[in-house]
Amino acid sequence: MNLFLQKTVLLFKWYKQQKVYTKIIIILLLIVISWFTYTKITSAKSKLPQYQTATAEKGSIIVTVSASGIVSAANSASVTTQTSGVVKKIYVNNGHKVQSGDPIAEIDLDMDGKQRASQALSSYQSAKNSLDSAKANLYTAQSTMLTQWKSYMDIAQNSTFQNSDKSPKTDQRQLTEFMVPNDDWLAAEAKYKIQQSVILQTQTSLNSAWASYQQASPIIYSPISGTISGLSLQIGSVLTSQTGSSGNSASQRIANIITDATPVITVNLTQIDAPKVKSDMKSTLTLDAIPGKTFTGKIISLDTTGSISSGVTSYPAAIKLDTGTDDIFPNMSVQANIIIDTKDNIIIIPSSAVQIQNGQSVVRTLKNGKILEVTVETGLTNGTQTEISSGLSEGEVLVTSIQQTSSNAASRINNQTQSPFGVFSGGGGGGFRGVGGR
Repeated sequence: MNLFLQKTVLLFKWYKQQKVYTKIIIILLLIVISWFTYTKITSAKSKLPQYQTATAEKGSIIVTVSASGIVSAANSASVTTQTSGVVKKIYVNNGHKVQSGDPIAEIDLDMDGKQRASQALSSYQSAKNSLDSAKANLYTAQSTMLTQWKSYMDIAQNSTFQNSDKSPKTDQRQLTEFMVPNDDWLAAEAKYKIQQSVILQTQTSLNSAWASYQQASPIIYSPISGTISGLSLQIGSVLTSQTGSSGNSASQRIANIITDATPVITVNLTQIDAPKVKSDMKSTLTLDAIPGKTFTGKIISLDTTGSISSGVTSYPAAIKLDTGTDDIFPNMSVQANIIIDTKDNIIIIPSSAVQIQNGQSVVRTLKNGKILEVTVETGLTNGTQTEISSGLSEGEVLVTSIQQTSSNAASRINNQTQSPFGVFSGGGGGGFRGVGGR
């Protein structure tokens, strides 16, 4: 220490002997050296090991599969018409409840509309006549069948073809006089059954003709029961005739009818996620159109055939909402998280804390300032959290990441903070050392 004081006195005397500009240079050098030393010390302190930690906790883990899709139109139907003309009457408004077959509006038909309605009415009347004719033919077929049956029974019960105990004489029933009435009766019975099928077919044709007439009729009818939505007709509005690509009349939509059924969401699953999803699995859903609100539902079907678009395979799944709402409309975009597995009351840690070493799962625990590697068994994981089946206890502190430091940072400071004048580096081991010197 005496040597240090002696050198300090000598340095001070030397400094007083210098010129002004030399003194200024020395002061500036000392300032630079001080700043450089301070920066290195601060940097060295900041480079001490920094640990990001987490605690093993008991809780629940939920594993989900994410998919996007849209709200389907499964709970609504379109009110369409092929008629054309001017709107004469409107029987309902948006929000009104209607039953299937209720009138929606009446149209004052133009020339195209009248022609189309007349053709549809003619087809309906023709189908109705065909049904009436088929029913008349059924009566004739039934009468013929019963007559032939009576003729057959008269012969079959004759003593020539039947024993006294009313058992058939099999050998005699091979004769022509028995086989002819038997075949006549069987043929009449077959024709009667065919005519019954003809009636069913003509009834179907009549229903189809009536549906076509309703499309061309001046009265627009409700196809199903529900609530009117999207009706934009006004008295005096003009409906023009529509023609499809094939040249036939095409329908135009004038309104929707929404039923009381809850909406159905259709989402597309990847080929990796599709095998994980099963019917009745729960799902949470969010819609861009309804921010801040989450809906729940369950899987009701999964199309395992799938489809390929631009080389990408997807499998549509249908999700039925648990509750309906008037705010959800068809074709809204939806994000779904399908819950494929859950566990409660288990040890969970951040997935970032788990490392794989030699095929084993390893975590780093922090105990008394020391890091220890512990082999664990993992279970369920959702990518963010991981279940620990064994190897850890609740409350243990884990190291999730470490910011590494340079081991020789302090020694570099020692070397770089020596006095450039050399007066502090006297011989032997008594020289003054910089910060962190030994």
